[in-house]
Amino acid sequence: MQFPSKLIEEAVQEFSRLPGIGQKTALRLVLHLLKQPAEKVDRFGEAVTRMRQQVRYCKQCHNISDSELCGICADTHRNGSLICVVETIRDVIAIENTGQYRGTYHVLGGVISPVDGIGPEDVNIGTLVDRVKQEGSQEIIMALSPTIEGDTTMYYITKQLQPFGTKVTSIARGISFGGELEYADEMTLARSIANRLPYENYMVDR
Repeated sequence: MQFPSKLIEEAVQEFSRLPGIGQKTALRLVLHLLKQPAEKVDRFGEAVTRMRQQVRYCKQCHNISDSELCGICADTHRNGSLICVVETIRDVIAIENTGQYRGTYHVLGGVISPVDGIGPEDVNIGTLVDRVKQEGSQEIIMALSPTIEGDTTMYYITKQLQPFGTKVTSIARGISFGGELEYADEMTLARSIANRLPYENYMVDR
């Protein structure tokens, strides 16, 4: 793609590095910004810079946060003895959008995948075990995508939690095998959480 300006070319290249953004879409975005008043573009750039520099991760659940504890963990009206284990921050957002869950979360930041060289030490499993040990959590809900990697991770976590006698459940099979949790519609996701099963029953059903 030929560009009339080196500055435009550099901006397009940076936008096209974003997931799902090709060069044509990147060019459209750049040309759109070029038409905007300078102060609007400045606000856009400042917002992105502040986000990258100031957003933190919750020290308890690893969700994104503006302070040490995220708004969910800091909310005293939520059930702190109930922890929903998810793979990514996007899954937290998807479940929160259902409006049906009032417990807390634990973001693993990935799943165990030996093929990709990702082991238990590469995701936030150790901090989950520490939370359960320290807080005496009553129930852990496994809300991982129903894939081989998700099942492997659930099995490993369940084994790690066995000494504490904590109840471990999994979301019901409203989510098809191989599907991604974040793409499930809100009604299906809400029902899957409400109709969660004991982990042993989930494995038998699979």
